[in-house]
Amino acid sequence: MSASLPRPRVGVWLIGARGSVATTVVTGCAAVTAGLHPPTGMVTETPAFTDSGLPALSDLVFGGHETLDCPLPKRAETLTAGGVLPPGVAAAVTAELTAADREIRPGGPAPGDTRSEADLIAAFTHDIRDFTHRHALERTVVVNVASTEPATQGPGAPLPASTLYALAALRAGCPYVNFTPSQGMHHPVAAREAQHSGLPHAGRDGKTGQTLLRAVLGPMFARRALNVRAWSGTNLLGGGDGAALADPAAAAAKNAGKERVLADTLGHVPEGEVHIDDVPALGDWKTAWDHIAFDGFLGTRMILQTIWQGCDSALAAPLVLDLARLTAGAHDKGLTGPLGALGFYFKDPVGEGPSGLSEQYEALVRFGRELGRTAETDLGAGAGSSAGAGAEGSPGVGAGSSPGGEAGERADASEDVL
Repeated sequence: MSASLPRPRVGVWLIGARGSVATTVVTGCAAVTAGLHPPTGMVTETPAFTDSGLPALSDLVFGGHETLDCPLPKRAETLTAGGVLPPGVAAAVTAELTAADREIRPGGPAPGDTRSEADLIAAFTHDIRDFTHRHALERTVVVNVASTEPATQGPGAPLPASTLYALAALRAGCPYVNFTPSQGMHHPVAAREAQHSGLPHAGRDGKTGQTLLRAVLGPMFARRALNVRAWSGTNLLGGGDGAALADPAAAAAKNAGKERVLADTLGHVPEGEVHIDDVPALGDWKTAWDHIAFDGFLGTRMILQTIWQGCDSALAAPLVLDLARLTAGAHDKGLTGPLGALGFYFKDPVGEGPSGLSEQYEALVRFGRELGRTAETDLGAGAGSSAGAGAEGSPGVGAGSSPGGEAGERADASEDVL
């Protein structure tokens, strides 16, 4: 009797690995795997993705980069006290949290760090490769779940940390997901390198609450031929994201994705804007309020108001797990370039695809089916080329498109550093 071969394992390398989202991701994955909780919020655990050939949750191995030194088990205790994690779950998966914490390496650049950008990228690349090799992982997906960065200040400015991590992912041969509004792969330097890497990538800025609702309501108004005159909003949030978004430049990066959804679904940008207020007492909980002014038949003026209250980490964590599995599946099947079919998860998605949530979901399901068909027929590299896959109508692969759009073609002085 021959022994069965062990199942291949997949690494998930988290940027911001001790933050609230990352801690909830690791805790939630362990809790669902152990049968302590159902996979609520995970689209990849629904029947539509049963035959997609995605890695099992039990086959995910976690590590990452972080600038903070609070161990994951302690961070999970704090989230439990704040009501983010249910009582007893963190204690039940302490071993898994401890194992993941052992795989967290120092991020950067930290205050006083004298290493060059090239040195930092090399160090990050080494960390990811070492993690992959030590655990004999089939592949590793790098996911940025760190706090939002301010926008860079033009040509010649230092590369943002998110772009240093994105370049490290590319050089380690890893697919990449940007769950934040930070530049990451959108920076011209990384965009050029991504275009030639042959690696799939997805992003940016996870769609967890207010924009998720906008992606539903925008198409509703458009399809009912109702004229939206103004759409204003307010976000109240605490935690690390609240502090980061208190910076006007970081808030502007966040709001760009919210505005894109309205522009794409309504066909125009209505009056109004989103205000983001840092309320530290809210911790990981947020409140999003929208005020929508629209005209009906004969110009009758009407109002719709919505309130969304939720826990950001608990909303984001299942999406991160979905994205890690789907991106790993795309890499396994040889897909390259921006994965437009994953736009369902993002405010400002890369690649081509619809902006309405219903259409995005249909594209995502088609993508899952395509992964399953590829696995069944062993198309392998034949489905992998970006141009070829696009010609066959494979979802999610933007044939010949640069992840940074026009930015990918612009010269940047920082490129000489690398």
